[in-house]
Amino acid sequence: MDWIVAIIVGGIAGWLASKVMNRDRSMGIFWNVVTGCVGSVVGNFIANRFGIAGTVQDFSLTGLIVAFVGAVVLLGILNLVQRGRVR
Repeated sequence: MDWIVAIIVGGIAGWLASKVMNRDRSMGIFWNVVTGCVGSVVGNFIANRFGIAGTVQDFSLTGLIVAFVGAVVLLGILNLVQRGRVR
């Protein structure tokens, strides 16, 4: 059951991040879920450096925010590599 929650939260975080970073038109639902799940790992790495712990497996607001921030950072890096600018 934890995997299903992690996929749903990852999809929401990836979708929100793609809206913020103007990548929504080039991404489908699959890539939103992948971005959110990988962004969750990136976000947890960043959050642990600041002493914040959030996981998406328990579905907490902190976990969603951490996954969203990680997905935005991930899409920012991807934009920088592909387009030469962050946004």
